[in-house]
Amino acid sequence: MRHRAPTRRTALNRTALKAVLAAAVLTASLTAGCTRHGASDDGRAPHGSQAPDGRHTAGTGSVLAVKIDNVAAARPQTGLDSADVVYAEQVEGGLSRLMAVYATKLPEVVGPVRSARESDLELLRQFDRPTLAFSGAQRKLLPLIDQAPLRPKSPDAASGAYHRGTDRPAPHNLYLRPAKVMAGAPGKAALTTGFRYGPAPAGGTVTATRTVRYPAARFTFTWSAGEKRWLVSMDGTQARTTAGKGVAAATVVVQHVRIRTSRYHDVLGNYTPFTETVGSGKAEVLRDGRSFEATWTRREAGDGTTFTGADGRPVDFADGQVWVVFAKA
Repeated sequence: MRHRAPTRRTALNRTALKAVLAAAVLTASLTAGCTRHGASDDGRAPHGSQAPDGRHTAGTGSVLAVKIDNVAAARPQTGLDSADVVYAEQVEGGLSRLMAVYATKLPEVVGPVRSARESDLELLRQFDRPTLAFSGAQRKLLPLIDQAPLRPKSPDAASGAYHRGTDRPAPHNLYLRPAKVMAGAPGKAALTTGFRYGPAPAGGTVTATRTVRYPAARFTFTWSAGEKRWLVSMDGTQARTTAGKGVAAATVVVQHVRIRTSRYHDVLGNYTPFTETVGSGKAEVLRDGRSFEATWTRREAGDGTTFTGADGRPVDFADGQVWVVFAKA
C-alpha cells in the first residue's frame, strides 16, 4: 500500500500538538520544581499545624484578623479579650494600632475597626488566606490588598457585617459582627504563627513590669501573680473592654524589628511606618513573671516566627492570649 505524503495542514497540526504537549510538560515541571518548602501554586506555604522548625504543614483553616483602633477616643475596645494573638504596631504620627487575630473563639462584636497598613500584608502571610476585617486603606494600597493572599472584608465588601455605634463619634465607632463574615472559628491549628507552647524555660529575670514606648503611645505590661497574667495598660491606663473586663496576656513578646518609611502616607502627608516582620533580631519573652532573652527568626513571609533562647532551645509560651509588641530595633 502506498503512503501519502503528509499535507501542509497535517504537518502544522502535528507541530501544534507537540507544542501543546511540551507546554503541558513544562507547566507541570515548573509547578513541581519552583515551589519551596511545600509551597502552593500561589508561592505560599500551605498552612496548618506547625513543624518544629516553624515551617507549615497541611492547611487547616482561616483565622480572622481585625484592625482595631487604639487612640484614646477608641477605648475601651470590644472583643479584644477574645483574641488569641494581639499585635501592636506603630502607625503615622507615632501612634499605635492593633491587629487582633481570632482562631479559637469569635466574639459577637469586635471594634472599633480601622484601616489597614502595608505592614499587615507581610505579617498576615504566615496564615492560610486569613480573613482581614478593616475599614479601608490608602487609595494606592487597595490594589495590593486585592492581590494579597487573603480575604479582604471591608464595609464595601461586607456592608451587612458592620454597624456604627452611638456611644462615640466617627471614625471611632465602626464595629464588626464576625459571624457575618465567617461560618465559625477555625480552631487553634489555624494559628500558624510559629509560636510554641509549654512549660516555662529555666532561668529568666524576675520582671514586675515592662513598658514599650512609641513616639506618641506606650504599652505597659504588669505581672499579676493572682491572675497569672500580664495586665495590659495603654498610655498609662489599664485596658478594659466595653464589658468591663480587664485585658490581660499570658505571654508578652517584645519583638525588636526594623521600622522604616513606607511608600504610603495619610491625608496629612505623614508617611506610614513599615514594620519588617521577616528576618531576624532580638526579642524578649515575658511569661510567669519573668523575662527571657530570645532571638526571633522568620526566614520567609510564608513562615511563622520562631523564638530561640540563649541556650539554642525554643522559648515556649504560656497557654492563653499572646501580645506581640513590635519595638524599633
